[in-house]
Amino acid sequence: MRTHFDAVIIGAGPAGAACAILLAGAGWSVGLVEKQRFPRRKVCGECIAASNLPLLAALGVGAQFDALAGPEIRRIALMHRTRTVIAAMPAAADAAFPWGRALGRETLDTLLRDRACDLGVTIFQPWCVVGIDGEAGNWSCHARAIETERRVLLRSPLLIDAHGSWETLRENATTPPRLHRADDLLAFKANFTGGTLADGLLPILAFAGGYGGMVRAGGGVTTLACCVRRDRLYALRRAAPGMAVGQAVERYLRRACRGVDDALSAALRTGAWIGSGPLRPGVRAGLDAVPFQVGNAAGEAHPIVGEGMSMALQAAFLLCTRLTGQCAPALQSAAGQRALAGHYGLAWRRQFGPRLRLAAAFAHLAMHDASGALMSRLTQLFPALLTQGAIQAGKVRRVSDTLRIADA
Repeated sequence: MRTHFDAVIIGAGPAGAACAILLAGAGWSVGLVEKQRFPRRKVCGECIAASNLPLLAALGVGAQFDALAGPEIRRIALMHRTRTVIAAMPAAADAAFPWGRALGRETLDTLLRDRACDLGVTIFQPWCVVGIDGEAGNWSCHARAIETERRVLLRSPLLIDAHGSWETLRENATTPPRLHRADDLLAFKANFTGGTLADGLLPILAFAGGYGGMVRAGGGVTTLACCVRRDRLYALRRAAPGMAVGQAVERYLRRACRGVDDALSAALRTGAWIGSGPLRPGVRAGLDAVPFQVGNAAGEAHPIVGEGMSMALQAAFLLCTRLTGQCAPALQSAAGQRALAGHYGLAWRRQFGPRLRLAAAFAHLAMHDASGALMSRLTQLFPALLTQGAIQAGKVRRVSDTLRIADA
């Protein structure tokens, strides 16, 4: 088993797998460490904005995505209480990829992982990183096989952290657990078959104590995902003692947004509700330093604008275009990597900072009943506000434009 690489990447989600594909395609030797077996379900809204479809094509999975994903998303909606407002989704600026689509993470993650494998990436799965030593230019990652307890030492001059926001890189982390707060947002997702949500419609759900969304993904599956404040969740549990938390969330969503109940009235849930959290919106400390960070390890937006997948894929391109364009001696030195990390962090903030701020504002409006009602009323009077919101969230930019703006 190979243990020395040009780069080691921790986490094989979309951000980590995309980095592995891009670096391996440039001739690098890459080790990719993932702690979970695939396919795996993941709490995610599963929407892929049209701006990312050229990236999937560049990664070599565009044809598979096209064959497996749900219908083109051509309309956006806001659901609040008994009202559903529908508006046009703006077409992307790239005429070859005008509309976004949705695909389950269990399928998308496997496509990207398999593509990395085809390019010669050495994949450690299910393995976890239990310790990191060294510095930029000379990293040592202690990895452990989860099922056999086998341990290996992976060495590389470059390390990329793509392990997400709800995990730790070390099995014996000494950081004290974070205290529960009433305003913590916990994320939930379930899949349904037999629903009547219209093809190509992307509803945003606004309700007291949280927000969410629905979409039809591949195979006629309807995905319902949401974020709920911890205090609201406690109230739901008290109102239904003995009921599973996912069922309590589903019952609340059906009551809070009539559009949800209408779409799922004849549907059957496939599998259990899954959950994770709390969310950690914002930019991570260390974004401008090494190890390099991508995906939720770099920063996280409130998922109400559905840009999590965009940030994962686009950050991988932001980072890897810099890595593959840098001369090899510079990447062997700590100083060279630190300088590149600073440039990458600045580009990341230019690219994603506005989306984080927009998502935070929208999320806080949606999860308060009075402001949610005001949003619903305003969009009923002016449906184009929903279309404009999608534009501001980055749904229609050309990828080449976003990379150029980040570098400006």
